[in-house]
Amino acid sequence: MSKQIHPWLFTIFFLVTTFFHPSFADVGTAAHYSPPYLPTACFGGDTSMFPTNNLFAAAGDGIWDNGASCGRQYLVRCISAAIPGTCNPSETIQIKIVDRADTSVSRPSASGATIVLSTTAFGAIANPSAASINIEFQQYEHYYMTLY
Repeated sequence: MSKQIHPWLFTIFFLVTTFFHPSFADVGTAAHYSPPYLPTACFGGDTSMFPTNNLFAAAGDGIWDNGASCGRQYLVRCISAAIPGTCNPSETIQIKIVDRADTSVSRPSASGATIVLSTTAFGAIANPSAASINIEFQQYEHYYMTLY
């Protein structure tokens, strides 16, 4: 007895795999801030803790985690903004948390943001003239393998 594959089964499989993608990222908002960046709530006046590419940020209350976010790295992507064309959707950046948004020396361009990006980081994913953007972000954990 041969089994017949129903044509609609393939159609359902195709639709599910095409339109439903699992995502492990969160969504929030990002603002930007400019120098001076020191001192920081995480590292005081230690400039060696800043990435050399200037892709860093201050953590908003949503991810501050009582200071545990200091040094964490996130992958960040602009997904939308109030003004169409603000985002650079092809860019995803890796940033490092170096400060707390509520206590940073320089004030954010918009209050209540999840992440407040340095001017360099913000400009890499969006038009720098925007005050805030909607972002997708995911904590980045880099694991090293040690071979003995």
